This record gives sequence, structure tokens and C-alpha cells, in this order.
Amino acid sequence: MGTRARGGPLAPGGVVGDGRYRLLAQFGIDERAGAHLWRARDGQLRRDVALTMLVGDPADAEAARLGRRTLERAAHAATFEHPGVARVLDVLSLGNGISSSEGLLGIVVAEWTKGTDLIDLVAERPVEPGTAARMVQALAESVELAHQSGLVLGIDHPQRLRMTPDGRLRLAFPGPLPDATLRDDVKALGAVLYLLLTGRWALPGGPPALPAAPKSPTGRIVPARSLEPRVPQELSALAVRTIEDGGHGGIRTSAAILRALEQAAEAAERTQIINTEQIDPDGGVWTTKKPVKDATRRRKLALGVTVLVVAAVAVLAWLGMMAISFFQDDPGSSGPPVNLADPTPTQQAGPPPQGNGRPAQNNAPANTGPPVEPAEVTVYNPEGEGDSPGDAEQATDGDPATFWRTDEYKQQFPTFKPGVGLLATFDEPINLAKVRITADSPGTKVEVRLADEPDPALEDTRVVASGTLRGNDTELTLNQPAESEFVIVWITGLSGEAPEFASELGEVTFLPAG
Repeated sequence: MGTRARGGPLAPGGVVGDGRYRLLAQFGIDERAGAHLWRARDGQLRRDVALTMLVGDPADAEAARLGRRTLERAAHAATFEHPGVARVLDVLSLGNGISSSEGLLGIVVAEWTKGTDLIDLVAERPVEPGTAARMVQALAESVELAHQSGLVLGIDHPQRLRMTPDGRLRLAFPGPLPDATLRDDVKALGAVLYLLLTGRWALPGGPPALPAAPKSPTGRIVPARSLEPRVPQELSALAVRTIEDGGHGGIRTSAAILRALEQAAEAAERTQIINTEQIDPDGGVWTTKKPVKDATRRRKLALGVTVLVVAAVAVLAWLGMMAISFFQDDPGSSGPPVNLADPTPTQQAGPPPQGNGRPAQNNAPANTGPPVEPAEVTVYNPEGEGDSPGDAEQATDGDPATFWRTDEYKQQFPTFKPGVGLLATFDEPINLAKVRITADSPGTKVEVRLADEPDPALEDTRVVASGTLRGNDTELTLNQPAESEFVIVWITGLSGEAPEFASELGEVTFLPAG
């Protein structure tokens, strides 16, 4: 059904833009900006295009100002090219393709995107969780690249998006709201994920035909898993953490949600949660892309194989020595017997290295007691929100295969910020002697810091050990045991190379003095 604008109806068959574009079908209305979304035919170039038409009264100064702002942002987006965003072809404004009698403030012309409307996509049933993660991951890639260029895409309305025949999500109707921010794009990624998982929209201003996400009595969005039990806990939490503002553990950048989506999708594929077949709008079948190769798992597997090979060689050598001893002790054999109980003295090994690669100090504690498990582990970042806060406890869960990972940074610490780390809180003060770190992040620089309170400023903590992670296990030894209830493992240098700096800690073990 067409909507009436000043000067006449906007209906199929009508023309706009000095008669160049003939309206074919309407695909939605973003009521927040009076944006009517249409498919139209370009009579000059004989091709279909997507029109985002800003309906309003040109005599309304405020409406005209907001319209101009949207058109300016759309014009800037014309320089951005990515498969996840329809290319802006033209921007029409009053006096430039639009007359004041049309009841329009402007038109954004973009290439037409074939595919399916998101409302139609989830009308019958939600999308498989793993497939949904991959779809939003591809969209997040375009958002991240746009944000790096300082552009806001404006994906916070489901009818502006379409699913292409190859299963990708695409911004089909560009034209961000005049006051839209980078944060709005990030929240929209969480809302799109929630929509695909549940069939409900979790942000204000959604289309009337789309059910709104339910909320708890406290006003929080009900987790996707509560509505669809097949949704993995990680994906369910990720959607809510991305949408909601404030609170511990929120995701506020496109880079953070992109990384989380990659991990969630790979986990789903590894556990065969994903149904790899999804019917496309043309009745064909498309599949999700092959699981991404996990470099971390390959390195850990290689390390495990190396350990097994070394052990096998040692066993064979021992068996060989036993065989030699057996034959040499035989009276019928020649030569003197070999006394295996008194081998030739060898040079004594030096003291084991500390985490920084230097020999341990003479006053370092010689013995340690059994590991002490902290009561709580949280991300410590005194300058703001922490990196992957939902994964912090995986660094002390007893399983080195699970890990806590920092965000990915384009510049090394301390260019962007001084560092980030984990804060371990114990039920009672621990007389700490060593911290053992199991990790596959060579070159990571770590400090062990003690604090007197649960949320200290960095300058109020004290360094008691430091080192660089090398190999799979690194021990940071204190010169003298120190007692504290709060221990911080503080990363001051990340692993990797520009522009991808990140570190992960598989297991952190706290050893008291014995």
C-alpha cells in the first residue's frame, strides 16, 4: 500500500526524481526518519534501483535540516565499497532532482539487491544458530571496515537489510539517521542476531509486522535461549550483551562482536550444531562456509605430538640401555660389566629459568604448595570495559584448551592503552610464590601485581614479578613470597604483529609458598 506525501501519492507506477525513477514496489518504512523504502526502475539506465525516500514538508526547517544531514551521510557512504553494503549511486535533494511540490526532502539512490526481506526470512521459523552467526559475522565485517573509515552505516532497521541468494546479509537501503552513531551500528548487529535466532526485534522503532523482543520484569531483554532452547548459551549471551548499554561485560565495538561471532560460529561448527543446509529464496540450497582453520588448536596439537615423540624416544633409549646391560652382564660376553647404578657424572643443570628467561634469583622460594583456586576471576581494565569479560573464568577452569583472549589491537601496548589483565580474588589472602601461565601467545609481556582492594587504580598496585611468555608454560617467580587477597595478571605487551596484536591465556595457576 502506498503512502501519501505532499503533492500526491507514492504508489506503484508513480515517478520521482524529475521523472527518471518509476516506483515498482514498497519494501518498508523507517518511521523514525520518514524514510520510505522502494524498488524502482531507472528509466535512463534501464536497471532496477533501491530508493530511500525521505518524506516530509520542505517548509519545516527542522525536518529539512535533518533530511540534509541524512543525505550528507549517504553521500559520504558513496565512497565505501563492500559486498555487505549496496553501492550508493546518487543523492537527490531539493532543487537537485526534487521539486518542493513532491513532499520529499531527499532521495538516496542505491543499486538494487536481489534476495529476501528479513521479516520474510524469519516468518516461518528462526534461522539455525550457526548459520545466523555466520550471516551476522559477514555483516559485522562491513560494519567494522566502515567504522575504520569513520562511516556510520545505519543498519538499525530490519527492513533496510536483505539476505542475498548466496546467504549474505546486505544493507540494501543506505541512509543512516541524522543522529546515528557507531554504537548504534554495533547494537544493531546484536539485534539482527537476536532477530535471526528468535524472530523478534529487540530495538525501538521496528516495523509493526515484526514482534518485539520480550523483556523481564527488570526491563532487560529476555535471552534468546529462553525463547529458542536450541540457541547455544554463548550466542544467546552475545546478542544481549551487544544490544544492552552499560553493565559489566557489554560489547561496544564492531571489532569485539566480530571476534566473538567468529569464535561462536567455529564452536558451533566443531560441535555440529550447525545445520549446513539452508533453503534460499529461489528454492536452491546454500551452505555455510567451511570451518575456519583454528591456528591455536593446530599449535597445541603440534605441541602435544612433539611431547609424545620425545617420550617415545626416551622409552626406546631406556630399553636399549637395558638390553646392553643384559648382554654385558652375561658371563659369555666380552668386556667389563657396566654399572648402571653409577653412571659417568654429568654437569649439573643450572637453576630453572623464570618467565623472563633469566635464571631464578637465589632468594626465590624453593618449594611451593598445591595451587590455590581463586574465588572469582574478572577482567581488570582500569580505563574502561574489559576485553572478553565473559571468558575470564576460562583462564582458571583447569582446562588449558579453553582460554581468555584480549581484544585485537592494531597497535601495540602502550600506544592505545597501558595494558589489560585478569584480577583473581581469593576467599582469604594467599601467600603467593609463583604464577604459572599456560598459553600459546609467545612474546606476551606479563606483570604479576598485588592489590589491597577489589577495584584498584593501576598506580595503587605493586609489581612483584614480571616476564615474557615463551613456550607453552611460563612461571613467574616472586623474589620473596607475598601475601594478598587480590592478584592481577597484567599484560603490558601483546603477542602478534601489526596490525593484529592479541594474547590469550589458557590457564593461570597460583602457587603459594610451601
